[in-house]
Parts: sequence; structure tokens; C-alpha cells
Amino acid sequence: MKQQEKDQIISEVSKKIAQAKSLFFTDFNGITVEQINELRRDFRKSKIEYRVVKNTLVRKALERIGGYDKVSNHLIGHTAIAFGFDDPIAPAKIIKKFHDKHEKLKVKICIIESQVFQGNRLDELAKLPTRSEIIAGVLGSLQSPLVGIVSVLNSVLGDVVNVIDAIQKKKAA
Repeated sequence: MKQQEKDQIISEVSKKIAQAKSLFFTDFNGITVEQINELRRDFRKSKIEYRVVKNTLVRKALERIGGYDKVSNHLIGHTAIAFGFDDPIAPAKIIKKFHDKHEKLKVKICIIESQVFQGNRLDELAKLPTRSEIIAGVLGSLQSPLVGIVSVLNSVLGDVVNVIDAIQKKKAA
């Protein structure tokens, strides 16, 4: 690989690292082409990019950005990176599901919102709610009191209608 190609890859990876809300550095050793294609499809559905990059180029990309000193010593062997751009927890859920199904794909280390986590914490991270689950919970919480208010207003309105009907019946009688 020519130096110009290496520099381009380093630049691209640096940009992706800077934009990503989460980074999952995985060891994909022993995974078949069919399995990696399945994994990539699952990642694409969640707008997650999964890319194999040489460890030396990843190290240089991390050095350009700075602040990722804890990651470099984990870049040994086969390494691929899952870049979570929209939902920082989504890659953990997909990796966990894939690992449970195939007993392959090991997380070396991950970074979520600038917090570094060891790969052995994947189970904990995969149990965290996704962004959409949090939003749904908040909207449900906001909607719940409104439903109660509407129910009370309907009840009061029903009582008012009954009183008006009673008054009109008395007048008619």
C-alpha cells in the first residue's frame, strides 16, 4: 500500500472517529464471509458502519485526534471498528446478538460518548436502552398524565351534560 493510500485511510478513519458517538473495536477472527455479511447487514439497518482497518493505521488516526491512549494497546490481531453515529448503544446490541448466535466476534474495547469500556462489559452495555427506547419512554411518561387529564375532563364534561339534561327536563315538565 502506498503512503498516499495510507494517509487517505488515516484521514477517513480520523473523521469517522471524531463523528461517531460510539466505537466498538472487535476481533473478528474465525468469522466466515457469510457471517460477516450478516453482521454488516444488521449494522447497516441501524446506520452503523463496520470497517476493517490495519491496526497501525487506526493507531495513527487515534493519535491525530488525541485522547484515545487507552485504546492503542488493545489494537492487536484482527481488528474491525463499528462506528455508531446515531445511537451509541445500538452497536452493543447488534454485537451481543451476533455473539450469542455464533459465539464469535469479541469486543476488545469500546468508547461510548468519550467513556472507555473494556470488552468484557458488552453484556452490561447491550442491556442499556437505545436512544429510541429512551425517547419512547419519555413520550410515554409525558403522554400518561395527559391521558389522565383527558379522562378527568371527559368525566366532568359528562357530569355537566347530565346536569344540563336534568335542568332541561325539569323546565319541560
